[in-house]
Amino acid sequence: MAIKEGSWLPILEYSQFKKVSISTVRRHIKSNLVKWKDESGKYFVWTPVDTQEIEERKDGQLLAARLELQRLVRENRMLREELEEARMLIRLYESPVVSPPEVPYT
Repeated sequence: MAIKEGSWLPILEYSQFKKVSISTVRRHIKSNLVKWKDESGKYFVWTPVDTQEIEERKDGQLLAARLELQRLVRENRMLREELEEARMLIRLYESPVVSPPEVPYT
């Protein structure tokens, strides 16, 4: 079995990488369930994953967020158009009915 390189990640990045809460990471540190170190009061957790893989995962998350933003912008635009149509129909139906003027027969 090959030994894989790894990285020391700050608690916040480690929690995002493992998809757990920061308090869970802190409990794991306190219980020595993870390999950790303290540098000037800042905790780092060892992650046996290459830094490049972490960056690729972040890039993927960024791409997914951008795609979701584009989808929400399109949905917002469509909903605004529907709302404007509904407002127009409400104004049309709530306006008083005006009879056409009578034209005298000659």
